[in-house]
Amino acid sequence: MNSKQSHRSEETKKAILSAAGKLFASKGYDTVSMREIAKQANCSHTTIYLYFKDKETLLHQLSMPSLTHLKQKMQAIVQLDAKMPEDKLKEISNQFIHFCLNNKNLYTIFINVKSTRIDEQKPKLEINQLRLEIFSIMKNVLGECLSLPNNDQLLAYSRIFFYNLYGILSTYSYQHEPTEELLERLIPTFELSLEILISGFKSNLKLSEEKQ
Repeated sequence: MNSKQSHRSEETKKAILSAAGKLFASKGYDTVSMREIAKQANCSHTTIYLYFKDKETLLHQLSMPSLTHLKQKMQAIVQLDAKMPEDKLKEISNQFIHFCLNNKNLYTIFINVKSTRIDEQKPKLEINQLRLEIFSIMKNVLGECLSLPNNDQLLAYSRIFFYNLYGILSTYSYQHEPTEELLERLIPTFELSLEILISGFKSNLKLSEEKQ
């Protein structure tokens, strides 16, 4: 393949990914067909299969780079030994909020589509393995905050923590103000909710210990 053909091929691939992202965001992953994506990308319904064998492949190509970058940022924060666990939890959570608000139209696709249970041991899809690794980073840091081992109680608290985080994002993700202005308003509220959650978890743990 010469350079001109290679460039054209790369442009076609980018057009297909862009079309898939727009259609998944506007219509939902399950309702969009490969034929619709091909039409949106201005290529034939046979050409699209030269680049992507199915919608699942498109989902991976769209999601994996962004999720991998998020994971790397979160890992870098966790590795900062000088920070207290509560500060690490705030920072990795803020990274997650930034990620979702910077991908307002697609973050639900990145996080939810074809997802599995968070306690799944060996998910079949690579994207679900990555999603679970991101959740595990949050869970492990929360465990440090609460001095809890990796047990069912920590999993339950981590679910509650994630529900709170995701609920805040769902509330604000349709706001049309610039992302940075929204973050400036949102982060203090989230950090307060995080402090309240951790305080509540610690109180619950203390009550459980007193009952034993």
